Amino acid sequence: MKFSGLKTIAFLEALKGAAALLLAISIHILEGVNLHAEVLKLLGIVHWNAGGHYAQMLLHAVDGLNHSSFTLVTVVAVFYALVRFVEAYGLWHEMRWTEWFAFLSGAVYLPFEFYEIIKDPNLVTGAVLSINLIVVAYMYTILKKHPDGKNHRLREQ
Repeated sequence: MKFSGLKTIAFLEALKGAAALLLAISIHILEGVNLHAEVLKLLGIVHWNAGGHYAQMLLHAVDGLNHSSFTLVTVVAVFYALVRFVEAYGLWHEMRWTEWFAFLSGAVYLPFEFYEIIKDPNLVTGAVLSINLIVVAYMYTILKKHPDGKNHRLREQ
């Protein structure tokens, strides 16, 4: 049995890394922009009442942003992207430590995802929980099948 599922999970992790990097770049670009004015323009485009409750909440949140919040979110997003890219590389090359990392980092989110699906069941939370359960179960299977930690790729050829 070839562990091609690892490559699929590696691709998924690389996508998460790319999304985080895109977020970091977007936030960095938006740092010098008058977000209040841009949100008002956006509200006009989507025909939302700028005086409405949710629009006011959004404007209030945007007004609370400052340079240090942009910097913090950018740094965290870049770090998260780096971790996901390293994990993707390791899974692609069947490195044992990344198999453990993928299992543990996926499992740590499960209680929160179960809470969310109970609190607010919807398609997105259901899909996220399902994908994460599949990944964690698959990684558990691989780790259980080769508990000695030897490279399973060598034994399967």
